Amino acid sequence: MQDPQLAAEALALLPPDVATSPLFSADLAPVPPLRRTWNTYAFAALWISMCHCIPTYTLAGDMIAKSHMTWWQALLTIGVGTVIVLGPILLNAHPGTKYGLPFPVLARASFGAVGANVPAMLRALVACGWFGINTYFGGEGVSAVITTIWPGWETLGGGAAILGYPLPHFIAFMIFWGLNVWIIFRGMDAVRIFENWAAPLVLVMAAVLLAWMVAKAGGFGAMLSQPSQFATTSDFLLVFFPWVTGVVGFWSTLALNIPDFTRFGRGQREQQLGQTLGLPATMILFSAMAVVITSSSQAVIHGVPPEKLWDPVQILAYITSPTPPGTLTEPLLASTATRVIVALVSVFGVGVASISVNIAANVVSPANDIANLAPRKISFKLGGLITAIAGAVMLPWKLVGVGVIDWLIAYSALLGPIAGIMIVDYWVLRRGELDVAELYRPAGKHAGVNPVALLAMGAGVLPNIPGFLEAVKLVDSVGAFWHWVYVFAWFVGFLVAGAVYFVGMRSKIPAAAARAAQ
Repeated sequence: MQDPQLAAEALALLPPDVATSPLFSADLAPVPPLRRTWNTYAFAALWISMCHCIPTYTLAGDMIAKSHMTWWQALLTIGVGTVIVLGPILLNAHPGTKYGLPFPVLARASFGAVGANVPAMLRALVACGWFGINTYFGGEGVSAVITTIWPGWETLGGGAAILGYPLPHFIAFMIFWGLNVWIIFRGMDAVRIFENWAAPLVLVMAAVLLAWMVAKAGGFGAMLSQPSQFATTSDFLLVFFPWVTGVVGFWSTLALNIPDFTRFGRGQREQQLGQTLGLPATMILFSAMAVVITSSSQAVIHGVPPEKLWDPVQILAYITSPTPPGTLTEPLLASTATRVIVALVSVFGVGVASISVNIAANVVSPANDIANLAPRKISFKLGGLITAIAGAVMLPWKLVGVGVIDWLIAYSALLGPIAGIMIVDYWVLRRGELDVAELYRPAGKHAGVNPVALLAMGAGVLPNIPGFLEAVKLVDSVGAFWHWVYVFAWFVGFLVAGAVYFVGMRSKIPAAAARAAQ
């Protein structure tokens, strides 16, 4: 959250009328150049901490366990998808650094001052879902460590459940939820500090788990030597393409709201280099660590469903449990004191990983997006609290049961068109030039709603609707063409919406000029 002094400095660089505009607030004000302090490491650390999360850890697992890829095919897919999505991330990051603008204010340039609430709230809705999912994983970690210290925790309440979630797990979820809210109320500066120290810590803790599991297994496990299950390259591509879209969808959220962070950047070089160094390498490295940990754990923990070993919280629960997991005859850690210490350290690592991605990826954006609905009435803190409440109300313990690939592709069909419109607007039509003051004027040239943007967005979503209906099993089959359109949902939406917006605005601009000349 920005302080009043920062807002005053921003207003000193803007026309006087902006100060009384209902579209202006301290939280949504452009960051003055002297206040832009994030360096290359800050941006690299941001991405490192966001990538070191449970959903990233399980991403390769879903590819291997459910789509039957080998470890290297999964890492290749993750690498390709991450490099692709880095493109729109860097393109939308540029105006944030150049003008100090957050995502919802930048969206006013293309969608209009009122219309910007449409892409902002769609982005916020997805963030609320992810907030709940990451809080669920963190809560499961809390529950696991309490069980290690107090085995009777799991039977607390005698089987009672709240909204389908066992009572002890629900309590652990709310404990972790409260910790997230506390950090939200510390503001944006706390986010930067937290991300800076969380990034290396999570990596070190993951490396320790990897080393221990490999040593216990006496090697990397059999998974790394398994041959490909695809008879031909074409067979592999049938699963490769949907997962590339899924990986793009994984970070398509940040491809929109990355200006929320780059507005604090010292310069374009710092944010571009930091993001390029931080995102692709970390995604591949952390996914590779997940593969090795899971492979070696399969050689150590017998008699446990393989899919459970793709969840690091489950692995840590098995390691610290006083009861031998699966078909083992004794606990993995013999000493009670050792189990408690390892459990505490483990839940700290899981907690840091979940909070770091939650605050950065799933709070900053929706807090700004919700604040954009009524800038003078809704602060960053209130927007963050609304996000946290919505994330819990979405019942994430049920949401995690949805297939990962289905979730990723479905919301990428909504976010791809927004990215296409914003990039075409800023880079192609405006050539990187914005009138910042106009973005805060309710009666300015961006007043109201830009119907061209909404039309373009609808055009980008429309081709993906048949495939979506098939994916959620509302219809049996829509044919091969529409199925494959949906496989590339983000790309189709991006290209169609971008093209429609370009044509629509090109025809709109001459018409407006002609009316002005009359």
